[in-house]
Amino acid sequence: MIMDDRKKRILQAIIDDYIDKAEPIGSRTIARKYELGLSSATIRNEMADLEEMGYLAQPHTSAGRVPSDKGYRLYVDKLMPTHDLNREEIRELNSATEDRVYELSQLLRHATAVLSNFTKYTSMAVTPKLRSSTIKAIQVVPIEAGKALVIVVNNAGIVKNSLIKVSEQATSEMLGRITNLLNDKLAGLTFEQADTERIKTLAREIGVTGDILTPILNGTAECMYQMGDHEMYVEGSTNILGHPEFKDMDKARQFLSLLDEKTSICKALSDSTRPVGITVRIGSENELCSIRDCSLVTVNYNVADTMVGTIGIIGPTRMEYSKVISSIGYMKKLVCEEINRLLGHEHESV
Repeated sequence: MIMDDRKKRILQAIIDDYIDKAEPIGSRTIARKYELGLSSATIRNEMADLEEMGYLAQPHTSAGRVPSDKGYRLYVDKLMPTHDLNREEIRELNSATEDRVYELSQLLRHATAVLSNFTKYTSMAVTPKLRSSTIKAIQVVPIEAGKALVIVVNNAGIVKNSLIKVSEQATSEMLGRITNLLNDKLAGLTFEQADTERIKTLAREIGVTGDILTPILNGTAECMYQMGDHEMYVEGSTNILGHPEFKDMDKARQFLSLLDEKTSICKALSDSTRPVGITVRIGSENELCSIRDCSLVTVNYNVADTMVGTIGIIGPTRMEYSKVISSIGYMKKLVCEEINRLLGHEHESV
């Protein structure tokens, strides 16, 4: 059988209706609601063909049809209308960058929160692999007698800090000198290069007593450890419960448990991205069994030219693809603009 224009129009009408109503749809409803110029009997025959071709499925308890993953794939690739963001929607998405942020982590938290609220799905963001990023700056800041804060900033604008105890003999001038020496020796190195052995070597090179220097070096090492491989931010994890597909508590529990598995989510996001553009993985196209009733829409963003992070939206396969794709594409633009601002102007004094 050939997927002709008539079948495509019927399939698009079925999917549009199912996205809106979440109910199996029959030929009479299609004939009544959509101006296709076709009789109910003709539509019924075409729907039977679409089911045989794998684009539709028929739930056991219903006379109507629902889209299959294959049907959604054709819809996303060829049939769905574009969603042009209106002024109010743009204003809502712009709120992600209205408040001034000073770190990539703040930016991604804001972006995922706005996206999850806007789409009513679960939104996620993953930073680039931070172990391959470079140290931009280190600062040791006295807090009070016997305490200081070690701050490490990477070239992605991500900041980590560690509160340490220092000798009360450590003066602000001495901490400033140690800060300069740490920057001289470590700035520009990757976190993999600035390993424990290199930090131990610094202890021998810097002419400061061990009781002052050791906690500072330990604090620096702790900040580097915090950088890890990825950071992940998730917002709207319970939004999925508002969709009828997840009224089954076992299915909902399985989905929520997955969100706690950072490694699995990071893998799912990285597996579903390409160097450019927006990627949509539908149902069974996802490698993780836990999200095979879901669709995952992702887009890459760049940090400091070479590093790539990911923003993603996950929801039922019956998601509003057009709206999701428009919103995540627009959010990528906002995030990239804000990253450029952060890397160009922030942390220069640190």
